[in-house]
Amino acid sequence: MYQQINPVAETEEETGVMLFPVTKSLETYTQSTLFESLPIRERPGTRISELGPQACTDYELLATVIGGKYQIEVAQTLISKYGDLYKIYNAHTSVLAREIKGLTEATAIKLKAALAIGLRMAKNPTVEKPAINSPSDAAAIVQYEMGGLTAEELWVMCLDRRNRVLEIRHLYRGSVSSSQVRIGEIFELPIQIKASAIICMHNHPSGDPTPSPDDVALTRAIVQAGKLLDVDLLDHLVIAQGRWISLKERGLGFS
Repeated sequence: MYQQINPVAETEEETGVMLFPVTKSLETYTQSTLFESLPIRERPGTRISELGPQACTDYELLATVIGGKYQIEVAQTLISKYGDLYKIYNAHTSVLAREIKGLTEATAIKLKAALAIGLRMAKNPTVEKPAINSPSDAAAIVQYEMGGLTAEELWVMCLDRRNRVLEIRHLYRGSVSSSQVRIGEIFELPIQIKASAIICMHNHPSGDPTPSPDDVALTRAIVQAGKLLDVDLLDHLVIAQGRWISLKERGLGFS
């Protein structure tokens, strides 16, 4: 029931999709660009239309937003330079336009807007409140936004008796440790909205989700306070870029 999200596939064998190496500057593509050389059915826009965006790579999604005959070269240069969508989103549009050949600032603005839409969709679920049945359910709601944060933050997800999400509150920004977090503040909102349980989650901007001794100590303190206040701590997740760890799943701080 509980499982970690698998890392994103990065090779042709894993994805089943040809990845074109970025080996030329845009000026060298005078005869035929990568986009023009592809059969119509294999072009990013067609693949999204026929297979859905979930079947497409980051390159293809970016290329479709960028548009134009150099869309694939520009998209691959973006990924090659910045590494992932989180870093692209955090880069200023003027920097993107200056550093990526073939990308205008107007297109960079469109690209950033598209990524922001994804963030808002992840942050604000539909009217039908999502139920949390496993750590992966909780991680899926916050991972895209938290994974892209450049500073450490602590969030609290409040749940009703059926484990449906009532509200998510951002509490701390900066170092999240047992010595700096006030346990009482964590429970202010849950008590106010009569939540039955909470899930705490914080990010590691380093990209390594391995829990620290401070993370375990904080979890233990929240569990003990929750017992007194009749609000269960269902889990404490550590989120990183593309990965997460459940302290409950690992038995850290809950014993």
